[in-house]
Amino acid sequence: MNFTPVAASSLVERLWYGEGRPLRFLAPLAWLYRTIAEHRRRAAWQAREASLPVPVVVVGNITAGGTGKSPLTAWLVSELASAGWQPVILSRGYGGKAGQYPLEVDGTSAPSEAGDEPVMLAASTGCPVVVDPDRRRAADHALARKLGNVLVCDDGLQHYRLPRDLEIAVFDQRRGVGNGALIPVGPLREPVTRLDSVDFVIVNGAQPLARPMGEFAGFEHEAIHGMALAPTALVNLRSNESRPVEDLRGRTVRAVAGIGNPERFFETLRGLGAEVLESAFPDHHHFREADLVAEGAELIVMTAKDAVKCRAFAPENAWSLLVEARLSGEFREAFLDRVRHCSEQIIS
Repeated sequence: MNFTPVAASSLVERLWYGEGRPLRFLAPLAWLYRTIAEHRRRAAWQAREASLPVPVVVVGNITAGGTGKSPLTAWLVSELASAGWQPVILSRGYGGKAGQYPLEVDGTSAPSEAGDEPVMLAASTGCPVVVDPDRRRAADHALARKLGNVLVCDDGLQHYRLPRDLEIAVFDQRRGVGNGALIPVGPLREPVTRLDSVDFVIVNGAQPLARPMGEFAGFEHEAIHGMALAPTALVNLRSNESRPVEDLRGRTVRAVAGIGNPERFFETLRGLGAEVLESAFPDHHHFREADLVAEGAELIVMTAKDAVKCRAFAPENAWSLLVEARLSGEFREAFLDRVRHCSEQIIS
């Protein structure tokens, strides 16, 4: 049987996030993966340079696939800015290839060079964004250019060369830790015990609660907080016209998604009352005009992450669904307190 990349990826994820461990025969490869990962982690940790003169916040996950890291990163820098900080976002720039790094990114940068998520974050937050596969080099660049006084690294939990003061691990509520096994038997990049060393665990899809959840997917942590993604508007890719999300109710939409967890996007649209025709592509897909085809009165709707790659050739019926992370006030205060404490420790 032949699989498209999306179909093959979906099959693997079903095996990872379903019941049991049907890929257990690959256990020797999982053991090898863990051995290599731990070796690289120790080597990077031992080779790391002295801590940086500003607080460094790292957002990431220990599972493969999309969990909502970028919306959380946007929320964090927004709250930091509101509290008087000058945040800078660091990113690997996955899906892009620049001629030279580090690369400073804004909302008009080419996703083919900067990557889709950095361009989206720059456009949505207005914060400086620095892209470099070597996140430590990106940090040094941001500090040398005096771009800000707190660094937030989007998707850098396993990038141990970058010193960090605060770590946040993100999970999808429905997927959790899957079958609890390491790649390729399961979805884990690192063992669940890695969470013992992170400061906060965020569960995307859970209700923001006044108190930490305490337990999730079979593990306990003193600071597990819920996060909800709330759709806020539809924005036309050609005209920048904004419409309320309520306009989707009863409409047939061609849902286009080149993200790590497209089903979550499709469910969001269904929750808004749309009749969804699914068009899933691999994560960080390089879209072409032929990928954006709809019939009759259908609307094409995509994520903001995909939209930044499609503006140049999008048809007039193509819209981006904007979402906003929602977290509790308790988490906000705990997070900002931790950043302030890190800053005080650095100064002293």
